[in-house]
Amino acid sequence: MNTVLKNLIEAENKAKILFSEIEKRNLVQAGKSEKTLNDEVYDLAFELFGIKKFWHKRIVRAGKNTLCPYRENPPDLILREEEIMFFDFGPVFDEWEADLGRTFVIGKNANMLKMQADIELAWHEGQEFYHANKNSLSGSDFYHFTKEMAMRYGWEFGHIHCGHLIGQFPHEKVLGEDTINYVHHDNHELMCNPDILGNERHWIYEIHFVNLSLKIGGFYEQLL
Repeated sequence: MNTVLKNLIEAENKAKILFSEIEKRNLVQAGKSEKTLNDEVYDLAFELFGIKKFWHKRIVRAGKNTLCPYRENPPDLILREEEIMFFDFGPVFDEWEADLGRTFVIGKNANMLKMQADIELAWHEGQEFYHANKNSLSGSDFYHFTKEMAMRYGWEFGHIHCGHLIGQFPHEKVLGEDTINYVHHDNHELMCNPDILGNERHWIYEIHFVNLSLKIGGFYEQLL
């Protein structure tokens, strides 16, 4: 395993510990605002790992805000008794970013629980497809596979891309008009191609399923 991948995996494993601790401490509760939960997670990350640097400006989305992609800044919401919400983490450990997303459900709403289950199943299905076809798969191919997969699970796909490159740089640096950094319908470059220095590129795969009529969305992402 090369050093870059090793560092990325270590950062991701620390972010998974953070998720686990959120569940253990029962931080996701009805009556809290998104901002309050957001701040509690920041404090927890500092307590566990001594970090204060997050590339993501907003890591909690709840209710109808789960329909919104990363760049949107909807109003702060209060978590309800029957609620779906997701975390979109971008903590930085020793200058290495972890990019991890998970969906949580409060209560027993059947549609919300189905979304939570489907989003994880679909991510792993997409990962299997990628590794089975990686030598011939373009970003466009993988995006269209993921979009069609959303429909197969009974949802709509909620974003214009389903992943991006990651490495030793701030998350924001891969955002922009350059589609070769994204698993995007206009990216016809093979995902297995090396970078300009001949190094292996590493991808984050992110799935955002939505139902516009129900006003719910789910999110799952991690290293591909």
